[in-house]
Amino acid sequence: MDRPTGERLPLEGIRVLDFTWVVAGATGTRMLVDFGPEVIKVESAQSPDPIRFGPPFAERKVGINRSGWFNNVNRNKKSIALNLHHPTGVEIAKRLAAVSDVVTENFTPGTMEGWGLGYDDLKAVKSDIIYCAVSGYGPGGRNSRYTSWGPTAQATSGMTIMSGLPGDEPAGWGYSHLDLMPGYLMAIALLAALRHRRLTGEGMAVDISQIETGIFLSGPRILDFTVNGRGYPGPTGNRAEFLAVAPHNAYKCRGDDRWVAIVCRSDGEWRAMTEVMGRPDLADDPRFLTNESRLAHEEELHREISAWTSELDPYDVMDRLQAAGVPCGVVQDAQDKIERDRQLSHRSFFSRADHPEIGERAFEGAVPRLVRTPGSVRQGAPLLGEHTERVLRDALGMDDAEIAEVTASGACR
Repeated sequence: MDRPTGERLPLEGIRVLDFTWVVAGATGTRMLVDFGPEVIKVESAQSPDPIRFGPPFAERKVGINRSGWFNNVNRNKKSIALNLHHPTGVEIAKRLAAVSDVVTENFTPGTMEGWGLGYDDLKAVKSDIIYCAVSGYGPGGRNSRYTSWGPTAQATSGMTIMSGLPGDEPAGWGYSHLDLMPGYLMAIALLAALRHRRLTGEGMAVDISQIETGIFLSGPRILDFTVNGRGYPGPTGNRAEFLAVAPHNAYKCRGDDRWVAIVCRSDGEWRAMTEVMGRPDLADDPRFLTNESRLAHEEELHREISAWTSELDPYDVMDRLQAAGVPCGVVQDAQDKIERDRQLSHRSFFSRADHPEIGERAFEGAVPRLVRTPGSVRQGAPLLGEHTERVLRDALGMDDAEIAEVTASGACR
């Protein structure tokens, strides 16, 4: 992941004052920070980022600086401790905004305004500030003050009802996609806003609704209702609902909870798969002769495939089918990705960075990859308040006496 000698990272020189917490907003600043901006994370000992207490923990030892979740979304950032319930803490925050390019937050609408740190407040101290707010429902409207969390946002956006096995109750999503998607959109929006400011000299407010980002993943269902008047039929599991093909499923392999996902998009791919299976007779079986007949006999089809995959290592299945041009992938866990994924290893996807408390650890690399100026993992996540003195000195020009004064006042803790 090393960048070419002498090449600057593309966002070097940009400063982001980051009030985001947990995941939905912090993911956005993490997407940016790998490419060079200075991201100053604002938190306090009285109100630390809750994700600092989110497992898993390094060496399974609970600690405010040991959370895997926190370390993942906050690598490369700096941390300053500011008490925003203290007037001097708020004043320091405004001074930092005045020397920053971007301010980010993902509190319930009205929270930053209550501290005197809303967009209008900060625009008064820096006219071209770019201010990005992520919230569950967006500002304004009857639900704007409703709080949200990944699972509740996914339910309200229409994603939860689509997840699960046919005939069962909606299962929800095992991973908080709607804690991540707003962050991805934040990164894109901030790049667009920075470009706009470069062209016009104008800053702007950016508003991202967590609920609305989930609509991207239910778009076909929205269209089905508006055009055809059909509601949700319930979860479909691994079956392909739109552009339905068979096989289209995950299949058990040899070993404890080992699986592969297999898709045949055409009769040709299905015939190639039967050759790999050593069962060319299945290709001529009337039940499986065409995609339509395979869809009509999916359960029987899955049983035939499972009888083959269950005797094999999942990587063996993947390699054999891929060699025949059939889409197939191992259902990997974290250990697989670190230790067995040859492609990730070839691309040096995982980077190692030092952390003051838990030592050198592996982090996933910067995505996307820019060939001339690739992002990089330069350091682990910050300790709580680790860079307070450095930020006050470098960004605001405070001397030792001033730093001692604001620290003693309780504004920086």
